[in-house]
Amino acid sequence: MNLLKRLRTFDLIIILLLVITIFVGMITFLGKRATSSNQIETTANVEIEVFLRSVTISSSNNIFEEGDETFITIRNVPYTKLKIKDVKYDRKKAIVPTFNVKQPFSVVDDVTSPYQYDFLITVVDKAKITKDKDGAVVGGNKIKIGLPITLEGADYKLNGIVSNITVVAQSDETNSEEIDKQVNQNQDVQ
Repeated sequence: MNLLKRLRTFDLIIILLLVITIFVGMITFLGKRATSSNQIETTANVEIEVFLRSVTISSSNNIFEEGDETFITIRNVPYTKLKIKDVKYDRKKAIVPTFNVKQPFSVVDDVTSPYQYDFLITVVDKAKITKDKDGAVVGGNKIKIGLPITLEGADYKLNGIVSNITVVAQSDETNSEEIDKQVNQNQDVQ
């Protein structure tokens, strides 16, 4: 009892925190508490489509080529180089009204912005698929539509957004028929 009288309030708080920490550690170690590593179900290859709007390029050279690698940054955190699978681009467009009642407008190249292009770049990576089917995890981030991504190469650094995520192939690491069924039924991870 003398020991309890000599302890201060701060000391009691520290001892209580240590006991709680040891208790949580034991529960986690015994598998009674879910951690982030327990949430990963399998790994799969994914195609990430990145949309780059109004990129100004004054040269006639295409800055993106299929098969090249581009370094990506997700949420301002550098990740890695990924292989470019597909490149689609088009000149910036404008909507022009017409006098035709059946087609009240026409879409034409925007002559006021002759050097602006919209790009759709598809990169391929291996992602971890979560148990809750809540998304693909790439570089520690859940990749979802609308996520800002930066593509960087030898002569460019451009900001874009994720416009689609497609699960391409299932690896052999999974034994879950439910995940195989979902991947085959709905290729878009959202």
